[in-house]
Amino acid sequence: MAVRACGLIIYRRLQSPPSSKVADGIESLLLQTSYGTHHWTPPKGHVDPGEDDLQTAFRETQEEAGLQASQLTLIEGDKKELHYPVRGKPKTVIYWLAEMKDCNTEVKLSEEHQAFQWLKLEDACKFAEYEDMQAMLKEVHQFLCSKE
Repeated sequence: MAVRACGLIIYRRLQSPPSSKVADGIESLLLQTSYGTHHWTPPKGHVDPGEDDLQTAFRETQEEAGLQASQLTLIEGDKKELHYPVRGKPKTVIYWLAEMKDCNTEVKLSEEHQAFQWLKLEDACKFAEYEDMQAMLKEVHQFLCSKE
């Protein structure tokens, strides 16, 4: 059976001058793991027994980044799934898109992560080494830019 994890792709919109493009003001949150290869990823984690996927995504975001559900706005209808092998077993990760209500809210890392960055799309793709994660970040960015 596939390992299942859930998380949130969290973004914020910075106040930008009227002359700038929408895309210039969007930043995504990535966390750097404190274990293994120290890869960068949105907050995510395994589903606990009795928990639904979205509950897991919010719980993991609170545990890993110190962000409460009340500080985020869930973007309905934008859910992404990634499928990849981990140690020879299939893994499914489901991500929802969420916007920070206040772009100055403090991120508080757990011991699972050693750093975080708010990144514009180009930098987020450099930090996220995996092609499927890069593709997902680009899709989300396009979706957000098309909503304006």
